Amino acid sequence: MAILCSSVPSLSLKKLIIPSKPSLISPHSNHLANFFQTMSSVLMKPEPRSSPSAAATIHQVPGLDYDEIDRIAEETFQRYSTSPSRIGRGGGIAIVWFRNDLRVLDNEALYEAWLSSHMVLPVYCVDPRLFGTTYYFGFPKTGALRAQFLIDCLADLKKNLIKRGLNLLIREGKPEEILPSLAKDFGAHTSVEAKCTIRCCIRTPNSLGPPPIVGDWGCVPSINQLGVPLQNVSKGMAFLGGENAALSRDFLKIYKETRNGMLGPDYSTKFSPWLASGSLSPRFIHEEVKRYEKERQANNSTYWILFELMWRDYFRFLSLKYGNSLFHIGGPRKVEHRWSQDKNLFESWRDGLTGYPLIDANMKELSTTGFMSNRGRQIVCSFLVRDMGIDWRMGAEWFETCLLDYDPCSNYGNWTYGAGEPHLHGSSHSHSCVFGFCLHEDILLKRA
Repeated sequence: MAILCSSVPSLSLKKLIIPSKPSLISPHSNHLANFFQTMSSVLMKPEPRSSPSAAATIHQVPGLDYDEIDRIAEETFQRYSTSPSRIGRGGGIAIVWFRNDLRVLDNEALYEAWLSSHMVLPVYCVDPRLFGTTYYFGFPKTGALRAQFLIDCLADLKKNLIKRGLNLLIREGKPEEILPSLAKDFGAHTSVEAKCTIRCCIRTPNSLGPPPIVGDWGCVPSINQLGVPLQNVSKGMAFLGGENAALSRDFLKIYKETRNGMLGPDYSTKFSPWLASGSLSPRFIHEEVKRYEKERQANNSTYWILFELMWRDYFRFLSLKYGNSLFHIGGPRKVEHRWSQDKNLFESWRDGLTGYPLIDANMKELSTTGFMSNRGRQIVCSFLVRDMGIDWRMGAEWFETCLLDYDPCSNYGNWTYGAGEPHLHGSSHSHSCVFGFCLHEDILLKRA
């Protein structure tokens, strides 16, 4: 007997109900705020791809060589590992479906599958729908940089599973077709793990084997096999995907002072791409923060890291509460607003050609590296919807294309929030950008 396990709540497996596509809305004129004129043009100055100076501006995140990354990751694994015991283990084969939980450390579905069965079969489905186009405006659902990050994550997951006596079965196709076939081949019944309460990190056994006999485990796909054009980071930050890279990133001491920074690899934790792919567990971050506070000191930085994790969870609970309305033009509360879908205005924003240095620098960083600072995201969102009057969904879908750390809950939750489509305690949090600063105003909404 096999058990099909997933760490994703069963609610997320339901088929989405997609609303009708909207007709184009007539553009309306909006005055662009006269600001950001003093931003340094150096941020946007193009450099030849082959020049030494261009190469020198690339910062790998994390900024360690591969041997050091593996060393730190292995030390962390040892700290969160336990000696395997077969006491209480069940029989048969458990199939573990990996989705956005591409890690071994603190993977509860993997641990429960190992605990309840004789053998574990980890599976990843390369779903072609993830590499199609967005629903409303036809942007690529997965840009080249996030596709490469995913490839890194899969290669690292496969390596870490092999180290612990397993492997990763990789199949191309729709999970709803592949998984029942595998379940039938291995005599499985399906049992999807639902929501669970927050607990401490799972102590992963050093050995998870043996795996079942599989003729062809499949290979990690190349960027070309995914149908995505190759794109290399030419300047800025180049993120390395995978669990080992995530575990080697250490940034606790001065997070509070740097969390709103906008340039370079050393502001903010940069955990978000690995959290989005599931290469890093939020419970692991929580536990490491508490360990840091105990061994060294609690400070504003450790407080704010945990605060941001709670904000991340808020958007997940929000998506569970409101469902598909999070993607609708009026947001969860069906606010009526006549947005423009002016193509030229949108493309000037998308391509970093608005003429406002701070906006353009942030948008070019996004398309070049797949990352943008938290403060930058708030500012470019405000500019698009408040100053240009452009449909917020166009911005949200473009972020879906480009962001390494894209996940639907945080992305669409933040965009509805920034666009003033309220869902937080009856208030809208708007960002009025004036003279290079982002002013925050809480606007109380009148209830009908």
